[in-house]
Amino acid sequence: MPPFHDYRDGGMLVLEPAAALFGGVRQRKRARVTAVAPSVFAAAAAAAEEEAAAAKKQKLRAALSLDALPDECLFEILRRVQGARARGASSCVSRRWLAMLGGIRASEIKRAPAVPDLNQVFVASDEDEEARPGCSERSLEGEGATDVALTAAAVADALRGHLQSLVVRGSHQTRGVTDSGLSAVARGCSSLRSLSLWDVPQVTDAGLAEIAAGCPSLEKLDITGCPLITDKGLVAVAQGCPDLKTLTIEACSGVANEGLKTVGRCCSKLQAVNIKNCAHVGDQGVSGLICSATASLAKVRLQGLNITDASLAVIGYYGKAITDLTLARLTTVGERGFWVMANALGLQKLRCMSITSCPGVTELALVSIAKFCPSLKQLYLRKCSQISDVLLKDFAESAKVLESLQIEECNKITLTGILAFLLNCSPKFKALSLVKCIGIKDICSAPAQLPVCKSLRSLTIKHCPGFTDASLAVVGMICPHLENLDLSGLGAVTDNGLLPLIRSSESGLVHVDLNGCENLTDASISALVKTHGSSLTHLSLESCSKITDASLFAISESCSELAELDLSNCMVSDYGVAVLASAAGLKLRILSLSGCLKVTQKSVPFLGSMPASLEGLNLQFNFIGNHNIASLEKQLWWCDILA
Repeated sequence: MPPFHDYRDGGMLVLEPAAALFGGVRQRKRARVTAVAPSVFAAAAAAAEEEAAAAKKQKLRAALSLDALPDECLFEILRRVQGARARGASSCVSRRWLAMLGGIRASEIKRAPAVPDLNQVFVASDEDEEARPGCSERSLEGEGATDVALTAAAVADALRGHLQSLVVRGSHQTRGVTDSGLSAVARGCSSLRSLSLWDVPQVTDAGLAEIAAGCPSLEKLDITGCPLITDKGLVAVAQGCPDLKTLTIEACSGVANEGLKTVGRCCSKLQAVNIKNCAHVGDQGVSGLICSATASLAKVRLQGLNITDASLAVIGYYGKAITDLTLARLTTVGERGFWVMANALGLQKLRCMSITSCPGVTELALVSIAKFCPSLKQLYLRKCSQISDVLLKDFAESAKVLESLQIEECNKITLTGILAFLLNCSPKFKALSLVKCIGIKDICSAPAQLPVCKSLRSLTIKHCPGFTDASLAVVGMICPHLENLDLSGLGAVTDNGLLPLIRSSESGLVHVDLNGCENLTDASISALVKTHGSSLTHLSLESCSKITDASLFAISESCSELAELDLSNCMVSDYGVAVLASAAGLKLRILSLSGCLKVTQKSVPFLGSMPASLEGLNLQFNFIGNHNIASLEKQLWWCDILA
């Protein structure tokens, strides 16, 4: 046996070589290293098992969640949720729940049976609150107009059934109102009577068809700026909403003739129609609508359409119920169209007529209207270039019951023509308005025979730069019973023109608007309020830069019935405000001191003592200061303060 190799075997010591001994030590070290590695792997495996168990638990919880239920099961659960508050709270859980609630029709909601209270103890509940009258109108505007908001409104109303009027103005840029929102409204708001969609570009015929199917009681539809709505959607409304009474279609490029014709056939109760700026609407659509709705259609407005004389002929023959007719910017309608419309003898009930920018309105056309529309009481002419003095005289002789005439931007009209009209007008004539007529100028000499129009109660002459003191003095002589006077924008009028009119007025002036008459002074205003203070209820002196506290002193002494006073941009000061506040008989409801730079914080105590009748106070653009405004709001807590 080699040296050092020794061992005991059966009582004997056995010695091994040193190399073998050291080799064994190294082998044990490797064994220890290899023994550590399995422990690390075991820990990692345990962590993995824990994660797997957590995932399994999460999956189990998800499986047990209501969100994991199929739509059919969730539908059955949600339709049993009672009370508007509970339904509103449920809709906040998730978008899925909101969409599901929005898809439940009011008729599908499972109502809980009424259980009598044997103890006869009354406890207010959600259902009791729903029994009370609720909000019948809802409006969504701009960024707030989204499908989510619309669906939430429909969900809240599904049980109440109160919503009768819905207005959507504009739409969110990225999450705006679409057919989905209208579908929710159709399902939840079956009692809807009025729907207005203004500038909602994503709504299509499908959304309108949903409304037609879900809201059969719809009476008013207004679609403006909805380019994706076409005749198909309009036909659906006509067939699904036979009670439709008012229809407005504006700037809808997809709407043409077929939709209007179907509305005329299906909606026998139609009373008012407004078709504006629809490029594809022509004679067929307008004629078909008017012919079918002849029994009930009372108000017709046509503007910016490519119609011809044929449409006006149909209106003249079939418009037997029309009382109010507006025709604007009908550039392809000629004189013959207006003449035939009048001579067809169908407009016997026409009371109000408005014509704007229609080149076909000539002397022959207008006189025919006056002759063959025996009930015509109000006429408004704007931008009618053919209207002249001769035409006005002939029209006045033919219009037997005319009560009101408004002329705007008809530049061939002169003061001579106006005087001739007043000389020949109906004894029932009450109101004359001349706005932006540059032909209205002073005449060198008055006519030999001046008319005296004792029936005239209201006179408006606005922004006619040629109208000065001489013309105003003539008006004072021929209109002794004026009650309403509007001379806005007549910067050339001075006290010399207004004072004679004030003195010659036999009846008490009630409403006086002198906005922009910058050359009037305290003398004419003091005379006005002293002469007519017992009847004057409205006085506007806006931008009358020469009016000072002297006028306020006269107003405080003489105006016992004055309700509205506008002193914007006048030269009144704190002293004048103090005078107004101390007036015992003043009953102001509206007071404007906007732009009165002499009104400062010193006026705050006086404004705070204004009478309880004050409802509105305008303090914009002066030197009162925000801190004083806050103090004033506490004193006049019942008053609406604009600052």
